[in-house]
Amino acid sequence: MKAARAKTPRRPAPKKPSNPSLKDPVGVYCRVRPLSRPDQECCIEVINETTVQIHPPDGYRVFRNGEYRETQYSFKEVFGTLVIQKELFDVVAKPLVEDLIRGKNGLLFTYGVTGSGKTHTMTGSPGDGGLLPRCLDMIFNSIGPFQAKRFVFKLDEKNGVDVQCEVDALLERQKRDAMPVPKTPSGNRRQIDPEFADMINVQDHCKVEEVDEDNVYSVFVSYIEIYNNYIYDLLEEAPFDPIKPKWNNCNTPVRNGDFIPPQSKILREDQNHNMYVTGCTEVEVKSTEEAFEVFWRGQKKRRIANTQLNRESSRSHSVFIIKLAQAPLDADGDNVLQEKEQITLSQLSLVDLAGSERTNRTKAEGNRLREAGNINQSLMTLRTCIEVLRENQMYGTNKMVPYRDSKLTHLFKNYFDGEGKVRMIVCVNPKAEDYEESLQVMRFAEMTQEVEVARPVDKPLCGLTPGRRFRNQAFREELSRKLEIRGGPINGETEEQSVSEMLLQSFPPLPSCELLDVNDDQTLPKLIEVLEKRHRLRQMLSEEFAKNVLTFKTMLQEFDSSVVSKENYIQGKLSEKEKIIAGQKMELERLEKKTKTLEYKIEILEKTATIYEEDKRNLQQELESKSQKLQRQASDKRRLEARLQGMVAETTMKWEKECERRVAAKQLEMQNKLWVKDEKLKQLKAIVTEPKNEKPERPSRERDREKPVQRSVSPSPVPNAPPVRLRHRRSRSAGERWVDHKPPSNLPTETVMQPHVPHAITVAAASEKALAKCDKYMLTHQELASDGEIETKLIKGDVFKTRGGGQAVQFTEIETLKQESPTGRKRRSSPSNPNPPEDAADAEWTDVETRCSVAVEMRAGSTLGPGYQHHAQPKRRKP
Repeated sequence: MKAARAKTPRRPAPKKPSNPSLKDPVGVYCRVRPLSRPDQECCIEVINETTVQIHPPDGYRVFRNGEYRETQYSFKEVFGTLVIQKELFDVVAKPLVEDLIRGKNGLLFTYGVTGSGKTHTMTGSPGDGGLLPRCLDMIFNSIGPFQAKRFVFKLDEKNGVDVQCEVDALLERQKRDAMPVPKTPSGNRRQIDPEFADMINVQDHCKVEEVDEDNVYSVFVSYIEIYNNYIYDLLEEAPFDPIKPKWNNCNTPVRNGDFIPPQSKILREDQNHNMYVTGCTEVEVKSTEEAFEVFWRGQKKRRIANTQLNRESSRSHSVFIIKLAQAPLDADGDNVLQEKEQITLSQLSLVDLAGSERTNRTKAEGNRLREAGNINQSLMTLRTCIEVLRENQMYGTNKMVPYRDSKLTHLFKNYFDGEGKVRMIVCVNPKAEDYEESLQVMRFAEMTQEVEVARPVDKPLCGLTPGRRFRNQAFREELSRKLEIRGGPINGETEEQSVSEMLLQSFPPLPSCELLDVNDDQTLPKLIEVLEKRHRLRQMLSEEFAKNVLTFKTMLQEFDSSVVSKENYIQGKLSEKEKIIAGQKMELERLEKKTKTLEYKIEILEKTATIYEEDKRNLQQELESKSQKLQRQASDKRRLEARLQGMVAETTMKWEKECERRVAAKQLEMQNKLWVKDEKLKQLKAIVTEPKNEKPERPSRERDREKPVQRSVSPSPVPNAPPVRLRHRRSRSAGERWVDHKPPSNLPTETVMQPHVPHAITVAAASEKALAKCDKYMLTHQELASDGEIETKLIKGDVFKTRGGGQAVQFTEIETLKQESPTGRKRRSSPSNPNPPEDAADAEWTDVETRCSVAVEMRAGSTLGPGYQHHAQPKRRKP
């Protein structure tokens, strides 16, 4: 595997000088198109020479705040509906033409929605030429007498220019004249095409003052269009190829046609970092008519289509480039100075942008929809570049300007970097239907005015004496005048007649030939002698001439043979060079294909990078929104935690107090139980230890009961009240409605005391319907006690309504009913006395349970714990 060679970095070439300290803002002008019909509603009004006011039409007058809103926008100058083309040209384009002749670049483009008059402003109409023909007319009016002959200046393929001598230029002209179909227009005066004759018939004769008369000038024009983000040469003559399919103007193949779609061109960067279109046809023109004829030839190839908004809508951005090459004359003022460093090449680009449009208005489909999308995308890229430039200049940022996102911005990036003046004409249509589009155009124009472009520096002087051309012309005129006075040759005959005069002067002079006398015998002999001398001299000259001719023939033959040998040698070398050139051409084609492939890949990667950047921005925005949401949730969580901590602290404190209360209540309950047990033990001890013949005394419970004991909120027992009546506490609920729940598994008890509840609904199973009608609930529950008797419990509670619409029962107290057998509860005090007396029967049979039992009832709602009521049952006598 071969090691990859490192690419040698390109040495940065010096850029054209510019003065970054001196900057000029982009000049933005506004032109308002007249309404097509007088009854149309107008939404744009010209306030003064620099301000327009735009207001929404009748259907748009209600805004978010419900008010009628009018907006004013300021421009460098505003041109109303009555302004003619000449006034617009004098203000906007004339300074750019003056800078072009002084060696500076310029960019002028029209911007606006479709149907706003951009093409009319740039091209014009019959009888009223636009900016383009007026620029050409001013250029040729200014440099007309100082133009160089054709092919003296020759453009190379790298956006440069070379100067040729007169001989090379003459050979180029002869070669051009020998071609059957010349590519460039001929310089002969011929009839102008009547189709555009009225457009270039400008009677103003405008020209630039103070043109450098010691320079020679040549004008080159080219015409390109940017269609679907591809660059095409409108002046390219496509060769006829019978193999490739033919295409018509609708981009559909036809069988019999001569049109082959042109190949797209590539943008490249020259040694001065200026962008240019490689392989673009550049035609040298010598008059306004020739230049406009070239423009019109390309205009016919430009892509236009019929849409709902415009009958001839431009579907591409067109760029007409005027290049002016100029070089100084030599010190004699006769020929062009053969120094490439002294050549100045300036450029003026006239751009007619396609109009932005909304597809819901144009009803575009298919190719028209795709064209509209590409047009809007390129205009959006132009707007993005302007926004980034404005942000970098106003806030001092160093963001990368996305020139490469569109061919339009990539081609003209040098102008925004300080390579010339930039002027923009905003064309607007005041009709109400274009209100929203016009509003966007106004905002973009207002933002563009804030961008500043560095002012280019004037070209340096050549250092030669000015006025060389006129001094040379004055010398020639004076020489011709003197020759005419002497009767000598004029102009080109001088050199030939001077040679003949030299030959005549070498012969002896003829004597006088007048015969004054018949016998004169001296004149004729002298004449014969002179003639013979002349004859001999002539023969000598003839012989010498013949010798010279022979010598010259010999030299010519030798030279011819050497030329033939050299020609053969050169032919061999040429064949070798042609083979090398053919190989290099093949290699160049391969490299160009590779370059196209790489540029296509670069374009795809740039689009992918753009998509990724968009995704990155979206993800960053989403991340920021998520972060803000998380921060809000965290703050809510902290507030909730603080609130919960407060609630927990409050609840903890509350439950601590409740636990303390319950512990105190429990301690009191246990003390009461211990007291009860102590009383029982005392009574048992008294029963056991009492004498047999004495009647047992009542325990001292009555005395102890008289002593006040601190209890809960429940009422204290009445000391002298009969204990029997204390068991009827449930009479307090006699006026309430009860649910008497008696399960079917309960057994009937044949006791005298039965639970009776008035106003009760007796049910076998609890139901929501029954609970909804009552306020109290009682459940009868039976279970087997430890002594084998049935114990009945009455579980009572209150009925409450819940938030969901149901009923809930909160149990409050329990009553216990127990049936006991007295035989198992009685015993004799002394089994040795079989026949006790009757009065002692009551003393012998002692019901310990009766004497020691205490009924305990819990009071509901007590905050300190359960309260106690003590009920002593009376002693039953044996029947």
